[in-house]
Amino acid sequence: QVQLVESGGGLVQPGGSLRLSCAASGTIFSIDAMGWYRQAPGKQRELVAAITSGDSTNYADSMKGRFTISRDNAKNTVYLQMNSLKPEDTAVYYCNAKIHRWRFQPPNEYWGQGTQVTVSS
Repeated sequence: QVQLVESGGGLVQPGGSLRLSCAASGTIFSIDAMGWYRQAPGKQRELVAAITSGDSTNYADSMKGRFTISRDNAKNTVYLQMNSLKPEDTAVYYCNAKIHRWRFQPPNEYWGQGTQVTVSS
């Protein structure tokens, strides 16, 4: 079994910052890309940011310059530093990872349970 467990969500005022963490645990040989998605009420889930095993990053346009994704491969953990938060950033944030459970097995995609981020005064 593999689990992705997110933490760090909460309520923050506009202009504030939050740091999300997502730790993968279980039988893991290696992890390819990891990423963060979000889903606001009544909207589709959208990509926030992604990072490859080689630390190449990709951001949605509206997050560029405000959010930073990083990973610690030794801890199987991905982070999302969110600065200059806006009310429209309010959503449930989900962690995603493509994980090889064993050496010669193709990767499977896993999702975390989601963590709520609310930006409001």
